[in-house]
Amino acid sequence: MPYFLSRSIRIKFRSLIALVVMILVLAACSTVKKTYRAGKGTVNGALWVVTGAYKFTKGTTKLAYKIGKFSFDVAMAPLDWPLMNEHIEEIDGLPVKEAIRQGRVKNSPYTVKGKRYHPMTVAKAQEYEEEGIASWYGNETLRQKDGHMTANGEAFNPKALSAAHKLLPLPTNVMVTNLKNGRSVIVRVNDRGPFPSIHNAKSGDRIIDLSTAAAKKLGFYRQGTAHVRVQAIELVETG
Repeated sequence: MPYFLSRSIRIKFRSLIALVVMILVLAACSTVKKTYRAGKGTVNGALWVVTGAYKFTKGTTKLAYKIGKFSFDVAMAPLDWPLMNEHIEEIDGLPVKEAIRQGRVKNSPYTVKGKRYHPMTVAKAQEYEEEGIASWYGNETLRQKDGHMTANGEAFNPKALSAAHKLLPLPTNVMVTNLKNGRSVIVRVNDRGPFPSIHNAKSGDRIIDLSTAAAKKLGFYRQGTAHVRVQAIELVETG
């Protein structure tokens, strides 16, 4: 700064520069907060940005989208495909396939082996967070001739990042973290389960069933189960 200026002028000039810098910093911060605002039920205090369409619209049978680094390719299954969980007896008081055809599965009550389940509301699901045991399922479908249908009518793909949950609305995207190794993955919950099996009644205590691909990313494919945290994530759509 030129020293031919008086000391008082130099002090005022420095104060003006500091004020301008502060305004620029605050403006930058407000822009970030506006784009990735913290929201209720979010993971790590931020929204997850979705690129591409992530909701089926009338007449569509396929969609593709990304959440962060995770990609999702989803397709509706033909109604004559068998269900992944054949023990679902009815949904919303209707035969399962009819409820799927009418689009009445999102958080409708349903029955498995005579037990009634009541999924949580969409609002409640936004706050969902739980720790427990995860397992994985569905790899055997790769060796079967026909495709299989999830409880909301989507085609099941063990190579995709998907999951089954007893009470979350279908579909819901959640983050699953393996608490042993710290690995995390985002999955699309599009099926119901896990439920008690005739071979292991305690399997119904597990909180989530993951696809083969998700289990491999979390590093517990060979072990079969893992202690995990499941957290709902809040999404904001972008171009």
